[in-house]
Amino acid sequence: MCVSSATIDLSTQANIDEIKTTHVHLNWNVDFENQNLHGNVVLDLQTLVDNVDKVVLDTSYLDIKAVHFGDQVLKHQVAERYASLGSALTIQVPTVEKAGTNFQIKIDYATTENCTAVQFLKPEQTLGGKHPYLFSQSEPIHGRAMIPCQDSPSVKVTYSASVRSHLPVVMSALQTGVDEDADKEVGFKTYHFSQKTSIPSYLIAIAVGNLVGQEIGPRSTVWCEPEMIEQAAWEFSDTESFVATGEDLLTPYEWGRYDLLVLPPSFPYGGMENPCLTFVTPTLLAGDKSAVNVIAHEISHSWMGNLVTTNAWKHYWLNEGWTVFIERKILGRLYGEATRQFEALSGLKSLQESVDLFGKDSLKTVLNPDLRNGADPDDFFSKVPYEKGFNFLYHIEKVVGGPSIFEPYMKAYVQRFASTSISTEDWKAFLFEYMEKTHGAEMVKKLNTIDFDTWINKPGMPPVDPEFDTSLADACYDLAKRWDEARHSDDLSFSAKDIENFSAGQKIVFLEKLTDSEPLPHHLVQKMDELYNFTSNHNADLRLRWQQVCLMTSYEPIYPEVVKFITEQGRMKFVRPLYRLLHQAKNGAQLAVDTYLEHKSFYHPIAAQLIEKDIGLVKSL
Repeated sequence: MCVSSATIDLSTQANIDEIKTTHVHLNWNVDFENQNLHGNVVLDLQTLVDNVDKVVLDTSYLDIKAVHFGDQVLKHQVAERYASLGSALTIQVPTVEKAGTNFQIKIDYATTENCTAVQFLKPEQTLGGKHPYLFSQSEPIHGRAMIPCQDSPSVKVTYSASVRSHLPVVMSALQTGVDEDADKEVGFKTYHFSQKTSIPSYLIAIAVGNLVGQEIGPRSTVWCEPEMIEQAAWEFSDTESFVATGEDLLTPYEWGRYDLLVLPPSFPYGGMENPCLTFVTPTLLAGDKSAVNVIAHEISHSWMGNLVTTNAWKHYWLNEGWTVFIERKILGRLYGEATRQFEALSGLKSLQESVDLFGKDSLKTVLNPDLRNGADPDDFFSKVPYEKGFNFLYHIEKVVGGPSIFEPYMKAYVQRFASTSISTEDWKAFLFEYMEKTHGAEMVKKLNTIDFDTWINKPGMPPVDPEFDTSLADACYDLAKRWDEARHSDDLSFSAKDIENFSAGQKIVFLEKLTDSEPLPHHLVQKMDELYNFTSNHNADLRLRWQQVCLMTSYEPIYPEVVKFITEQGRMKFVRPLYRLLHQAKNGAQLAVDTYLEHKSFYHPIAAQLIEKDIGLVKSL
């Protein structure tokens, strides 16, 4: 089908209006000594208009060595760097007279030390401590730091790869074979991969290290360093139930495998939905499966984001808002509607924190933000597209009449837009088209009661109170109220039994609620920890919330625990708010700066850039 290009992607410098990439083949050598990937990329291209005489690609800090068109060496020029968008690579090609013409170019190149897409770890930065490691993270616009490409989600490609390495290699594709090196003394192998479902450039991913795999389901293997394989296999043993529930809600899972890679601690995200191989943080290994909801989220991306993709980062909410919505549908199916509502309440709290951080009138709280003038999509990364997007879809579901009407539409939406990239305008047009065709003019009248413009284009919190069910949250709220009131009385009738029946999620919501009130006095914080043992808890989300409660009141005994937490893992969800709060706390500013500077090399480049803005080392936009 033909999908409109209602929005130009302002985050690419490639000439995507004149030419498109259809397939990418990578020939890479993994060089741990020089900390780079080097080799070549072969791009299959197709002209979209007549008389094309150049190919313009996105690059960022790449060393471009040569460009070939068959046996011909082509002239090329790397432009000066522009804002966050990198340097345009312009390649002069023999004039292609007719639209629809296919041709191929090969680019010899290497990544450089400034690469923001690939992080090389020294052995001491890994769990095993014996072998180096590398992993990539290309979302949103870091694919151009790893591959000269049309780095736009509007361009979806199939890809293949041949990667030579002395350590095992995994990629966001299916492995098709492994060749022993001719010189077996060297110990190198070449790993071959193929991804036959088209994906945007940001989903091309690689990891190399001392990796082992263990089957955890009929189509799932967990990969990680051998030191954590048993724990990881146990923690993620329910993965198949998430995949199967997603299929029941939407369409058959078409990627072949749903494998998981547990990365070293410096991975900056909870998970990255790389197709066939979700990357996840080791902070999910809580020992009690209390943090595996992230897997439901990443599995949901198999349809929302990976299969149906935003065509520009302005429309990022189409990836993330839809994914959160499906994630919570999966959790509701598996654990009951009360659980879905409880998760939605917690998400609303996170959204309020993002809006408070940016300011209720900030353009960064708009569902469709303005990314003109070289704006960096990373600067807009927050809970806004996730939770405001979820609330938007949740509201629409209520208006049209509930799940019985909305869930068939969800399936039709995936079927309609699978393997394409779309805009918010495309999404809205199909919503109205489907509802009118399936349910008639009266349903369109219901849709027209929704203030789409405010939801999509205005800043701040959602314009409608979602009225989530609070049945699982009420006990958390009541306990938080008691502690808040205790500051004004001598009644400290609390005990460990207060939370003995709370789930990990309920404990987190209790702590979240406390952050809505004035900071607690230190004697109450101390008493709470004596009773509830929050400081020693291993659930990373709970550690975050407890440490936030303590930092908000400048409770200095927690400072060493905060430093420990923000230096043993690099997940931005945890390190960024804790760095900010430590920097704001009494006697904490210099500690935050010193801690960051001492551990800067530990963090992923994307995380490092944002932490520096958070604690004032560089000016934030």
